[in-house]
Amino acid sequence: MAKDLILILGGARSGKSAYAETWARQHGNRVLVVATAQAHDDEMRARIAQHRRHRPAHWRTLEAPQEVAEAIQREIGEEDTVIVDCVTLLASNILLGLPENCTQEEYGSALLNEIEALLHVYAKTEATWLVVSNEVGWGVVPPYRSGRLFRDGLGRANQRLAAMATRVIVMLAGLPWTLAPS
Repeated sequence: MAKDLILILGGARSGKSAYAETWARQHGNRVLVVATAQAHDDEMRARIAQHRRHRPAHWRTLEAPQEVAEAIQREIGEEDTVIVDCVTLLASNILLGLPENCTQEEYGSALLNEIEALLHVYAKTEATWLVVSNEVGWGVVPPYRSGRLFRDGLGRANQRLAAMATRVIVMLAGLPWTLAPS
């Protein structure tokens, strides 16, 4: 299997995670799923449990809400496929960990540092990586400051990942559209 960095973008409930898992079932043998979600309430706990139930039992799961690159570097073994699910929650976790009055530059720097660290670890592995993220640029401008910080930061993070990806898949209503990297 050739090493790839596949960025999977789409809106909420567009089929991003399902696509990544299907791809890994078809092409991967040893899969590491890196989950950035945090179970802060019953609904999120139920969603996380559902994701776990749908994965093959032999896949390894690494829960890393922040400092994802460092966690992957510590834990990766002989996996040939890594699923990072998802950058959207990672971006949210980073924003929520900063002071409420942080600037766009402070947030953007913290998020892009995490993305650069991920790309650095990816480059050192032989695995194909499937990186899942939400495309937030098609929505309205959020009416509150933290929403705008989040949208702008995630948009820049997605652009950086897309620039380095060997393939970009956009999910729309469960259908994958492949974009050609420039």
